[in-house]
Amino acid sequence: MNKQELFEQIMHKRSFLCVGLDTDIKKIPTHLINEENPIFSFNKAIIDATAAYCVAYKPNMAFYECMGLKGWSALEKTIRYIREKYPEQFIISDAKRGDIGNTSEMYARGFFEDLPFDAVTVAPYMGEDSVKPFLTYKGKWVILLALTSNKGSQDFQLTTDAQGERLYEKVLKKSRAWATDEQMMYVVGATQGSMFADIRKVVPNHFLLVPGIGAQGGSLAEVVKYGMNDQCGLLVNSSRQIIYAGKGKDFAVCAQTEAIKLQEEMAGYLAQLK
Repeated sequence: MNKQELFEQIMHKRSFLCVGLDTDIKKIPTHLINEENPIFSFNKAIIDATAAYCVAYKPNMAFYECMGLKGWSALEKTIRYIREKYPEQFIISDAKRGDIGNTSEMYARGFFEDLPFDAVTVAPYMGEDSVKPFLTYKGKWVILLALTSNKGSQDFQLTTDAQGERLYEKVLKKSRAWATDEQMMYVVGATQGSMFADIRKVVPNHFLLVPGIGAQGGSLAEVVKYGMNDQCGLLVNSSRQIIYAGKGKDFAVCAQTEAIKLQEEMAGYLAQLK
């Protein structure tokens, strides 16, 4: 999916919602535990309930890797299910990988050849040669960590040099030379609020993947006010608020209700682009 196709899908669905599949075996409804593949059963129900209201799904690798082979099996089944039944969905591997070149090549092969992901989140700390292997795949996206939503983001990302330039700004400026806005996005946490305006000064046309709405306290209104551009330019992720909205047998219905709420709010903002 290229940038224009993603924008068209956003306008068609009147949504820039990404549903985070951070599926914890300890938090799913108890009636699913005896299923052959409980994580996949949970994910499938969530996907079927929310696919009409979102444009992307983002499995967080840690929630699957911690379960070993069972987790990886659930992940693979989940990704292939989305790809086959909902091919219009943009699928992001929230992996935050970043290592020396030959190791990154293996990570890229795993996410883009073995599994049909559209994008992968990548940590930029080790520099260009750790990111480039992911960019060799035509039609695939790198989503580079820029300014995250966690409290610890202040430890490094907001530190300034002698000229007053913040580290995350340095990352944005340097990485623009690695790929265009047709292949690179940036992670910017919803909790950063008005700082989206500063980010847009550096990367006005890139898509931003925005976690932190809902449970983490980020404001969708602020994200849109400071971060939306004339092609939307946003994929706003919600995980816990949607997938754990209900704990009983109606969990998927509860998830759908939360997804609809966000989609309807997003539709109002998108109407301003016309």
